[in-house]
Parts: sequence; C-alpha cells; structure tokens
Amino acid sequence: MKTKPPEGPFRIGRSPTGLGLFATDVIEKGSFIIEYVGPKITNEEVQRRRNTRYLFEISSRWTIDGSPRWNTARYINHGCRPNAQATVSRGRIRIKAIKRIKPGDEITYNYGKNYFETFIEPMGCKCQSCERKRAKQARVPT
Repeated sequence: MKTKPPEGPFRIGRSPTGLGLFATDVIEKGSFIIEYVGPKITNEEVQRRRNTRYLFEISSRWTIDGSPRWNTARYINHGCRPNAQATVSRGRIRIKAIKRIKPGDEITYNYGKNYFETFIEPMGCKCQSCERKRAKQARVPT
C-alpha cells in the first residue's frame, strides 16, 4: 500500500533520530500544523501493547494508536526545547507551533515525562538541543 504525500507546510525527511517532519514553508507561532490521528483504543488495550511507541493518551479511558503510516504526525520527533506543542481537545490531538518555524527546521514537541523516561532516557536523548549541549561539554576542558 502506498502512502500519500503529506498535506501541509512540511515534508518527511532524514533526522538524526531517524525520520522526522521538516517545515517546507514558514509556520508562524500559534499556527495549526497537523492532527495526530489513528484508531482510538481503550487504555485496557494499551496494557496489552506495552512497548508500542506511537500511543498517545487522550483521556483516562482512550488512547490514539498513531502507528499507521498515514498518520504523518507520527514523524514528529521529541525535542527538549520544542518548536511545537500537542494539545488534546474533544478527543483530538492537534499540533500547533509555539515558535516561528523556518523552512528546513525539524518540527518537534516534548513527548512528556513518562515517554521520555521509558523510551528516550535509557538510550540518551538525541534531540538537537541535547546534541548541542553534549558537543559544547566535549569542547570545554576539565
């Protein structure tokens, strides 16, 4: 099955963390970027899918399974200093810009403490701000 190209001011491309979503046009602060979509599953079902990385909890009862490739928002990577934010309203997950995003910039949002501690921290965060911080520390003589 072919996936259709993303519809919006972005493209899927190579990122230091794998695939990512990159701006192709200027995205102004406060602008809607994309909706995180997928089948709605019960949190009981989530317990059976323990290590799935694309689950996004929308309430105490429901979670969106964002794993289908047609969910273009799944390509947005974690950032410790993100330029976007996910908000949940009426069972929908909307990604909005919290800073002006220039063409070529990777679109990122903070995945939250639980996800970070479970999936990112054990491997070391590879977001742009953490990579810069590590590079800066490596240059500083001790």
